[in-house]
Amino acid sequence: MLSDWKGPSSVDEKRSKSNRRRFASGVVAFFYRRSGFDALPIIALGFVGLILLGSLLLTLPVASATGVSVPWGDTLFTATSAVCVTGLVVRDTGTAYSTFGHVVLLFLIQMGGLGFMTFATLIFGLMGRSLSMRERMIMRESLNEDDMSGLAALVRWVAKSTFTVELAGAMLFAVRLMPAYGPAKGAFFSVFHAVSAFCNAGFDLFGGGKSLTGYTGDLLINLTAMALVVIGGLGFSTLQDVLSKRSFRRFRLHTKLVLVSYGTLLLGGALIVLVLEWSNPGTLGPLSFPDKLLASLFQSVTLRTAGFNTIDQAALRDSTKLIGGFLMLIGAAPASTGGGIKVTTLAILVLTVRMVSQGESSIVVFERRIDRELIQRTVAITFIAIAVAFVDICALSILQPGAAFLDLYYECVSAVGTVGISAIGSANLRPLARILIIITMYIGRIGPLSMALLFSRRQNRSRELARYPEDRVMIG
Repeated sequence: MLSDWKGPSSVDEKRSKSNRRRFASGVVAFFYRRSGFDALPIIALGFVGLILLGSLLLTLPVASATGVSVPWGDTLFTATSAVCVTGLVVRDTGTAYSTFGHVVLLFLIQMGGLGFMTFATLIFGLMGRSLSMRERMIMRESLNEDDMSGLAALVRWVAKSTFTVELAGAMLFAVRLMPAYGPAKGAFFSVFHAVSAFCNAGFDLFGGGKSLTGYTGDLLINLTAMALVVIGGLGFSTLQDVLSKRSFRRFRLHTKLVLVSYGTLLLGGALIVLVLEWSNPGTLGPLSFPDKLLASLFQSVTLRTAGFNTIDQAALRDSTKLIGGFLMLIGAAPASTGGGIKVTTLAILVLTVRMVSQGESSIVVFERRIDRELIQRTVAITFIAIAVAFVDICALSILQPGAAFLDLYYECVSAVGTVGISAIGSANLRPLARILIIITMYIGRIGPLSMALLFSRRQNRSRELARYPEDRVMIG
């Protein structure tokens, strides 16, 4: 009976809505492939434009603490470090720049951490303007998403979550900083360091290049900074999955790999630092046992591309610097505020070794199989990143003669991974060496995303027109 029909159920409505989104996304993707449009140059040039704008603003006399313009070469280095959320500096941030300069740096760090397209989307939303197809394509690339539907809502969630976490971190920092620096200055310091920590930038305003060494044993400052760094470094897609599903069994495979690999690196790194630096008089030696544990954990967290430090990096033992450089190159999670080749890349490499050693034909983890093309891209990205780091280290050793090789290695890998901790002190680098580090920081920020998207696109487009006979090559 027609009179008994009550209309579509909620399940049917959800399925219909999902089908419409999938159809719209497919149509947009079709025109995307046909048009030959490439978002990668736009993303790369957008970061260049932001760096140049920031460097020019920092050269203004009003941006200098003394009223005398800071040389453009120094501001270019600082702006690149801020936009690429690295933290390496050639001038002391706290004393070289005025409040206006600090505000400019805060803006650059926030823009660099979230991406300029995220801010553009938010501005369009405030103006009541929807995203065009071209803008959606760029946004999808910058967020490393597969689906084009719901991007505006995702950006709003990212912005809301970011500002909420940063505000919470600033309020916790204020408990210590406002009594020490006064209400106004303490409040600004709290906001600045909360944004710097969440964006894994590592810039500080304490002066003298001290970073957080004055708070080595302060539990509140350490835990707040580490929490901000970890939340920012896990990636927005991971955070959204954790908050929505709240059960490890229900998480996506990506989320599981991020959490396991990130947590393993944090705990393993802390244990390595604790053992190697236990009796070092320049780092952990004079500290009490609880402070040693706290400082070791913080050092491990900062190697995830944070850039802050509570112990003297120049005083680290060579073995710690060597292992620390490896951890810095790995970096944080994909689609996060951190850099590096990403923790999931390392996880897939380790799983590949296990697959080969056990004679298996594919990688199976958490009852899911990893696509072979993804394994190939992982190997390619890792090889290119190591090659870039190797070339940069060799070039830096030529441009900076007389410096300790491990300190140069530490500096270079810190720039490639956009970490921002230094053993040699970036201010001690010669002009050509500074230019090399500027280029390295930019490559470190843009490179991993660009390589992942480029390899993915080429493999999706490629088709084997002919298959040649296989042959054997001896290895090992």
